[in-house]
Amino acid sequence: MKRLYFHYVSLNVRSMMQYKTSFFLTVLGQFLVSFQIFLGIFVMFQRFSNVEGFTYSQVLLCFSIMLLEFSLAEMFARGFDSFSSLVRSGEFDRILVRPQNEILQVLGSRFELTRAGRLLQAVVMFVYGILESEIAWDPLKILTVIFMLIGGIAVFTGLFMIYAGLCFFTLDGLEFMNIFTDGAREFGKYPMGVYGKKILLFSIFIVPYAWIQYYPFLYLLGQRDSVWFVVLPLGACWFLIPAWLLWRTGVKRYQSSGS
Repeated sequence: MKRLYFHYVSLNVRSMMQYKTSFFLTVLGQFLVSFQIFLGIFVMFQRFSNVEGFTYSQVLLCFSIMLLEFSLAEMFARGFDSFSSLVRSGEFDRILVRPQNEILQVLGSRFELTRAGRLLQAVVMFVYGILESEIAWDPLKILTVIFMLIGGIAVFTGLFMIYAGLCFFTLDGLEFMNIFTDGAREFGKYPMGVYGKKILLFSIFIVPYAWIQYYPFLYLLGQRDSVWFVVLPLGACWFLIPAWLLWRTGVKRYQSSGS
């Protein structure tokens, strides 16, 4: 299955490289979109020295990790984000009659290398945040960042899967789901705790953003010392379970919409 998936990725990359100018302009566009968010943070800190006790470099580090999580998930799970077109056209029928797992085929149907522009900006901010935030790095904190990325990719992939699962019932994508994907990328530029108790509770018990961002980030800053915050982001992978269950329910109830 791994070999087949990378074959799908190879086909997608070769297809994009047929139009190199379009590819590089799209990458540049993705970079500039994220750069606007960075400018918003920069302007904010020209007026205020901190936000709820978090400094400029700390906020950039927090935002860069969230942006890395989102960009990597969007790059590899873009097939779920564009899944509504497969349902409307009846193309999903072909996927079901093939011997391979349908999730693997949907994931392989779209690989967005153009998200490299957004990914590049996240890496630049991440490096700057590491150099300027004065965090006392040790193996556990490095492991925390790795687990944050793994958990974040799982949560955003789960959200894309929920978006795709709902398409079985609506035959079209529901734009409100962008609140939880692109919206999370936007408000994830600040630690979740700055938005108040209700948002924090939502990000703990409904969509576990706080598991992959706020609490492990506090551990990185030395504001929490429990080792549980190191592995907490991995716990956020539970979000894939309800996402998968919704997907399976949709597949069982699917009726062809194509001709």
